[in-house]
Amino acid sequence: MSQDAVLLRASGITKVFGTHRALDGVDFDLRAGEVHALLGENGAGKSTLIKILTGAYQPDGGTLQVAGQTVTFRDTLQAQGHGIGTVYQEVNLLPNRSVAENLFLGRQPTRWGLVQRAEIDRRARALLATYGLDIDVRADLSDYSVAIQQIIAIARAVELSGKVLVLDEPTASLDHTEVALLFDVVRGLKARGLGVVFITHFLDQVFTLCDRVTVLRNGRKVATESLSGLDATDLVRMMLGKDLSFDHHPSGLASMRHGAGRGVERVAFAGLTRAGSVEPFSLSLHQGEVVGVAGLLGSGRTEVARLMFGIDSADGGSVTVDGEPVTIRNPAQAVAEGFGFCPEDRKADGIFGELSVRENIIIALQAKLGWVRALNREDQIELAGRYAEALDIRAADHDMPVKLLSGGNQQKVILARWLAIDPTFLILDEPTRGIDVGAHAEIVRTINRLREEGLALFVISSELDEVVAYSNRVVVMRDRAMVAELTGEEIAPDLIVRAIAGAGITTPAEVQP
Repeated sequence: MSQDAVLLRASGITKVFGTHRALDGVDFDLRAGEVHALLGENGAGKSTLIKILTGAYQPDGGTLQVAGQTVTFRDTLQAQGHGIGTVYQEVNLLPNRSVAENLFLGRQPTRWGLVQRAEIDRRARALLATYGLDIDVRADLSDYSVAIQQIIAIARAVELSGKVLVLDEPTASLDHTEVALLFDVVRGLKARGLGVVFITHFLDQVFTLCDRVTVLRNGRKVATESLSGLDATDLVRMMLGKDLSFDHHPSGLASMRHGAGRGVERVAFAGLTRAGSVEPFSLSLHQGEVVGVAGLLGSGRTEVARLMFGIDSADGGSVTVDGEPVTIRNPAQAVAEGFGFCPEDRKADGIFGELSVRENIIIALQAKLGWVRALNREDQIELAGRYAEALDIRAADHDMPVKLLSGGNQQKVILARWLAIDPTFLILDEPTRGIDVGAHAEIVRTINRLREEGLALFVISSELDEVVAYSNRVVVMRDRAMVAELTGEEIAPDLIVRAIAGAGITTPAEVQP
């Protein structure tokens, strides 16, 4: 098969979940001997497309072809039979079984009904030798690093499939040496004529390894391009839907950015770090200040927020509140210090769906007070009513389950929960994602109002225009580290895009004729 032959083609793929159109007429093709990057922000449709290509989902519209033949996959086993294999970030093998057993699980050689263990070991050694690995195949899989486990998973997938390999975030938990090892393996597969679909959030890896890229946004294909004609800024622009021809219109916060004094320092983080998650991160936030956080998904944005709130334990660093050192090893300690956190995934991590609107609003305050000082029902009703009115939470009854509210109203319920504890510091992770236009505008107004009332806020958002609208400063995350801090006239969508992409930042004044 020639290197330009199309191994896999998806045409007009559509997938609908209820009223949500996850994919809308998406086209995708993969050539023999190609590493093809599939990029997009959270909710772009990458996972849904991969699940359709590998048989986990069936499309509601469109067609699939493998080597020119139209196919319909009922399940992943059938897709595997057509040569399509997948390796995920979390290796889906058996850690308490040997390397050899994992490689040949379900197809062990037998004789007279007995498994030939010596033959399995021999075949495993021979197979791994083709990947440059010389390891003890009788040892448990868990004895080896994540990188070695990834290569073993790849070897198994290729043996089972042999035409197409989908690698879904394979480098997320690897260090630089391990990434280089994995890339050598992928290049070897490419040389053998396999087609590789590579999903990652690390743009430098895309340019190092891949030949072409397809970008999805909001369930639609933005473009498929050769990487030889693109740079990182082009990719970021396509992923975020932002053009670099933005005009510079300073927002209403211009006076604060250009000379108004900051309030007193409320909270400071120094050298906050977690191995494999966040490089040392330092930031101070002041009374009446919004620090916006920009960066692609996987850049370390959410990971920093989780460290700040004690959801994940930091390996190092320190925290001060109002100039006093504090210890935050869990969310309870964070709440005790006046921290609040609205997570990105409100359904999974934010709301308690079966509890009422009232119970969802008062639960953080009740936890802070302790259950010995339980709020009586009258206090709960008054508190819920006050914040429901302040945030315009639209519910027929505050005793109805919160899961029955719209996404925007659920988001406002979570915000009300943290405002009820009278916080010092509030972390908002994608507060406007997936809500309607009216609720979106209300959340942005609320952020501005809270800033004016003196709260310090750390707000993560993929909406760059939104970040510009309310931020006094913007920090940019890339590859798990803070790579830029923008102030004043630097706070503009095009300059944020350039910082995300790793391009130089030129201020508006510097580009004037």
